[in-house]
Amino acid sequence: MNTPALEFKDVCFSYPGGHEVLRHVSFSIQPGEKVALVGLNGSGKSTLLLHTNGLLLADTGTVSVNGKVIGRKNVEECRKIVGMVFQNADDQLFMPTVETDVAFGPRNMGLKEEEVNSRVDEALRITGCSSFRDKAPFHLSGGQKKMASIATVLSMKPNILVFDEPTSSLDFAAEAQLIGIIDRLPHTILMSTHDMDLARRLCTRAILMDHGAIAYDGPIDTLPYPLISTL
Repeated sequence: MNTPALEFKDVCFSYPGGHEVLRHVSFSIQPGEKVALVGLNGSGKSTLLLHTNGLLLADTGTVSVNGKVIGRKNVEECRKIVGMVFQNADDQLFMPTVETDVAFGPRNMGLKEEEVNSRVDEALRITGCSSFRDKAPFHLSGGQKKMASIATVLSMKPNILVFDEPTSSLDFAAEAQLIGIIDRLPHTILMSTHDMDLARRLCTRAILMDHGAIAYDGPIDTLPYPLISTL
């Protein structure tokens, strides 16, 4: 059996002074799988996503990427493997132009400028951002910002992509464009969403979170719906 692209083993996590947000979470995702992470607000989805590339580290249990347990010593290496697209595109766009935003990650990796330019061109092409590469991010529409934020992650060439509510606040046209892009990507994908139509269109498997624990993990077609608390 292949080494899982992403694996959680008995992960528990609490914020300082708070209640337990993740409770004995275990699952694995194989290379190339597209998995929907679903559940009611406050079920622990966003906290789980932040563990996939070491933005948060488990109190107990382990999170592994390509067989490597994420820890303080290798977190930067793991972030090259797992690219995260945040719900709010403004959290990822901070440079004067879209092009310099997309180039930021590869340049920080110490790549030669020729390779940086190649990665930028490819990421902009895949996301349909080439026509506004010289624009300032704050001049873009919500849909354009979302595509640009995805391009900043793709330019790092991660193996795994993690999306937090990718269609949030998008209009119909931008949502359709985004669905097309995600559908064509060859990456392993874990996607948190409240949009069950989106989840069913892009994913064959769903993980249902409920009060910080996994309540269901299996084919998306047999996922209990509408989503209700079971714990």
